[in-house]
Amino acid sequence: IIQQMRKKKKKEGTKYFDYDLLLVIIFLMCFGLIMLYSTSAYTAQVENGNDMFYFTKQAIIGAVGILIMLAVSKIDYHIYAAFHTEIFLVAMVLMALVKTPLGMELNGARRWIQLPGNMSFQPAEVTKIAVILFISYKLCEYGKKAYGIRGWLKIGAYGVVAAGGVFVLTDNLSTAIIILGIGGILIFVSNPGYLEFIGLGSAGAGFIAVFLAAESYRLERLAIWRNPEKYEKGFQTIQGLYAIGSGGIFGRGFGNSLQKLGFVPEAQNDMIFSIICEEMGAAGAIFLIFLFAMLLWRLGVAAMHAKDLAGALICCGIMGHLALQVILNIAVVTNTIPNTGITLPFISYGGTSAVFL
Repeated sequence: IIQQMRKKKKKEGTKYFDYDLLLVIIFLMCFGLIMLYSTSAYTAQVENGNDMFYFTKQAIIGAVGILIMLAVSKIDYHIYAAFHTEIFLVAMVLMALVKTPLGMELNGARRWIQLPGNMSFQPAEVTKIAVILFISYKLCEYGKKAYGIRGWLKIGAYGVVAAGGVFVLTDNLSTAIIILGIGGILIFVSNPGYLEFIGLGSAGAGFIAVFLAAESYRLERLAIWRNPEKYEKGFQTIQGLYAIGSGGIFGRGFGNSLQKLGFVPEAQNDMIFSIICEEMGAAGAIFLIFLFAMLLWRLGVAAMHAKDLAGALICCGIMGHLALQVILNIAVVTNTIPNTGITLPFISYGGTSAVFL
């Protein structure tokens, strides 16, 4: 059917549409909804008296996201890329609103803006898109002037400003790291050389390490990461590892997780991958990673076949965003890196994240 639709589109002379990419996204969303229901049913029943509470909200959000996606796919990306500066400034203003009475605190973190109808909005998600558009356009504008240390500093400064804004205004280190990573990836793919980036990457890693060591509560997170069983705050990590270990190769079966029954805090959010491992086993986890790899592959194909540098860089920015978020989430859940709040794309519960993804 897909091949016939492609041939028909080719005959009609219309623009190419990546049905493989669309199918992977829809499959990921459906898989995410199924696992979200399994993961959140107990908590939703206890807290809200409705086991479908999280599932229903996420399904509606997913449907809205698909409609917006189809609408955006009909718009020439040069149109909204031309407003890259305005979008960047709007993102900064939205993050600043978090510090006003409009800001909302949830689970000890103030990162959301309160909206009518008991809804909330996370402006950091807008910032990710703004940085992709802004840096992509600036790299095209600078051309060869973007090569070398001086060019990197000029372009990278915008990413540092955005990441600093996210960290200072919303105290969201994980998103700040993703934004810095997006900027680094865009600069890397637009430059012909690569050896210089080894030194730049080492310097960046050293800076992050010094920064983490400078703040006591983040230093505490490092200690919990090394020995989670010695600290009360390591409870979530330990329970997540129990879930992963008890899943074995093929898992306990769909709906049969024990750790989701109040043992793993926020199981439907950041820690959903541990419940997938428990119910679907290593086989299910590998299958999910394969789906993400397929998604990144299709984005890579789109980048390589883009008609201009701007289109290629926007694709690479989106691909870098998704890759970083998937890697960071799985690394946190498996205790490969210190715990930091980051959702698993298309799988974790979260309205703003799901719509923008």
